Parts: sequence; structure tokens; C-alpha cells
Amino acid sequence: MQRTSGIPDVVVALIDGPVSLEHPDLETQRIRSVVAAPPAACASSGSAACIHGTYIAGILSARRGSAAPAICPGCTLLLHPIFSEGATGRDGAPRATPEQLAAAIVAVVRAGARVVNMSVGVSGAYSRPGERALENALDYAASRGAICVAAAGNEGAIGGSTLIRHTAVIPVAGCGSDGRVAASTNLGTSIGLRGLRAPWEVPSLTSGGGPSIIGTSVSAALVTGAIALLWSEFPRAAAGAVRAAITRLRLPRKRSLVPPLLDAWEAYEAMAVA
Repeated sequence: MQRTSGIPDVVVALIDGPVSLEHPDLETQRIRSVVAAPPAACASSGSAACIHGTYIAGILSARRGSAAPAICPGCTLLLHPIFSEGATGRDGAPRATPEQLAAAIVAVVRAGARVVNMSVGVSGAYSRPGERALENALDYAASRGAICVAAAGNEGAIGGSTLIRHTAVIPVAGCGSDGRVAASTNLGTSIGLRGLRAPWEVPSLTSGGGPSIIGTSVSAALVTGAIALLWSEFPRAAAGAVRAAITRLRLPRKRSLVPPLLDAWEAYEAMAVA
């Protein structure tokens, strides 16, 4: 973040809820939406979907010096809301179906996204058609050189879903400010082998007086922002090189359910000498 605020050519897709675009701390000149996607702006600033989308957008694209991390406001933020403002899960968090997520992935990659942030909860059990659609969408993203980042989830479960297990995805678990794994984060073999952990409680922008968000949604956005800054510093780098640097693939990993901690500066140094 001391070296760059990102460049417009690095397009970061936010598949989430709508965003409170009138928020004074958002760099809205760098925010656009996917054509034919649901409305990017909030209809109700107090809805769970709007609160969530605005919070994650703030981590990525808030103005530097605001209360939010404001990791890459110089990048282009591409919005594709999939959370309905009127529908939430039993825990009050917004949810979407695998088919909705799959369609959004394809749409944002076609629109030029290089990094895809999925701080999402998928509702219900995956049907076989839903699994197939999501697998195909992630295959497509990988074929186009996009890096997909997904929140591991906050149920304290061991295992994984079609989204988390796919090799095109960097799954992100949550940890405290001390780096220790959060008690409620999901963990699993694929998360340990291919993922990262990152802090899951940081301040960001709120809408409608909404509360702060704690969870792997936040962790995933931190990883997404780090990738966007790396690509801004090394715009000609291949997706594989960026992925290898951020996930520390050059270092041997012990077989563990717990992934290594995000280290953006180490990733930068690895790319600088490559």
C-alpha cells in the first residue's frame, strides 16, 4: 500500500451485495457495474445485502485515509450484486444460489476482471446442476487467467464445498490480529493446501448504521486487495506467478488444515526477484 494504490487496468470484481455508492468515502470514479447485472446501488441502505456489499467494497476501494483499509482504490472495482436485499439466511447473512454465483463469475470475467472476490454464502445444499454450473464457471475463469478468491465460511466446520475445493480458487480462512486461527472459521484440506488465512476483523465503511462485519468475508477481501496491488506493480505478470507469490507456493507446506498467513510484502519480494 505504500508503493501503490493500484492501477485502473487491474479490474477487481466484487460478487456480493449492492453498494452504497453515495458513501462519501468510496472512490466511485473507479467503480462500475456489469451490464445486465442487478442494480449495483442499494435500494435500502439498511438491508443486510447493502451493509455487506458496502463493507467489503470499502476494504478494497475506500478513499485512502478513511476508516476502511482502502487497499486498492486506484484499481477498477467491478460490481455484480447477487444478494437480494430482501432475502437472508437463517443467520441473517445474505445468501445466493450456486447458479447465481456461477453466472456472476462468467459475467465479470467476460467484462475483464482479473481478480474475483467472493465473500459469499451459498444457500442450501449444492444440487448436481448447481455444482456443474459452478465448476464450469470456475474453469472458465481459470482459462481466462483470472484469480478467484473465496471466503472459507464461518461455521467452524471442517470440510469444503465445490467452490472451496476448486483448484482455480484461493480459499481464505479467518484469524485474529495475532494471526491465530479464529475459532469459527471453516478449515479443510483444500484450504490448508491452496489457501491463506487473514485477519477477519477490520473496520470498514458502513451503510444505514449497520454493524461492523467479522468473518472470512473480510479475510477474503484482504487477500483480493493484496493480489490487486501485486498485479498493479507487476502488470505483465501471469496469473500463475501472482498466485504462486501470494500463496507462498515456493515454500514447502506441511499437510495441515490450517493455511499460512497472508504476507503481502513477502509476495512482493518474491515477484521482484523472479
